[in-house]
Amino acid sequence: MSRRQLLRHAGWFGSAVVLAAVGGEVISHVADSPDGAAAARIAGDSAALRFVQVSDSHIGFTGAANTDVTRSFTEALDQINSLGFRPDFVMHTGDLTHLSTPGQFDQVQQMLTGLHTERVFTVPGEHDSIGDVGRAYRQRFGAGTLGEGWYSFDTHGVHFIALVNTLSLEKLGHLGTEQIDFVRKDVAGLSADTPIVVFSHIPLFAMYPAWGWSTDDAVQVLALLRRFSSVTCLNGHVHQLFTKTEGNVTFHSATTTAYPLPKPGTAPAPVPQVLPAGRLKDALGIRTVNYRKGIGSLAVTDEKLA
Repeated sequence: MSRRQLLRHAGWFGSAVVLAAVGGEVISHVADSPDGAAAARIAGDSAALRFVQVSDSHIGFTGAANTDVTRSFTEALDQINSLGFRPDFVMHTGDLTHLSTPGQFDQVQQMLTGLHTERVFTVPGEHDSIGDVGRAYRQRFGAGTLGEGWYSFDTHGVHFIALVNTLSLEKLGHLGTEQIDFVRKDVAGLSADTPIVVFSHIPLFAMYPAWGWSTDDAVQVLALLRRFSSVTCLNGHVHQLFTKTEGNVTFHSATTTAYPLPKPGTAPAPVPQVLPAGRLKDALGIRTVNYRKGIGSLAVTDEKLA
């Protein structure tokens, strides 16, 4: 990023920023600025695909970084229900719970039933797999999935793949050969102009491997997706917004509804950060994604709880 671009992006602090992938290039702008008109048209089109990503609710967490994660997650769900449209689906990209206890799974499952949407999807985080390699998670949320919880589906001309990279976690995320074979077979019959969206908890790019913010065998899946003209990967885990583009693939890390984590390399470890009074909701939020068939772009908007 040039100095001019850096200053321009810094000036947007506190604004909702839309990122549209057009012709392989990510174009960013403030949501209500004149150059956001194209994204606004997509969002206002009743025939468009519109879905919401929420992540890292950590129900059951207790600590100074957020003394009431249930309340902040409730506010996020209320925000989804107040968007002015009914999302085609809502995806929770992991760490639904903090300690994967039966009570925590019960609570988050009940809370998600209050969403005004046709379908709710999830992928597990490492906090949803504590002590049992994700068995309790799959009992609650794994119906219709394959292997250890992965699956795919199609809607509005877009192909979605939900991956699990938190079960063989030593330092980095890991997919495994069975899941990579699933992706290979899953996309084999798709045309190259099919938009692909991939969900995972841990990033599929090397955001910061020293903290485990990477997936060691993700390159094998990304190689299978190289022939597609539009690939978007959405993840959680890092509790902060981050975007990266590599060739035809755009990666977007989502924020959290629980508590912030430090920027990569700015602390000894990724531990919950305590913000000044009144500032927590600035670091929490949801994400909406819009797509209209024939446009060839995805509009991604991140919204704070504040």
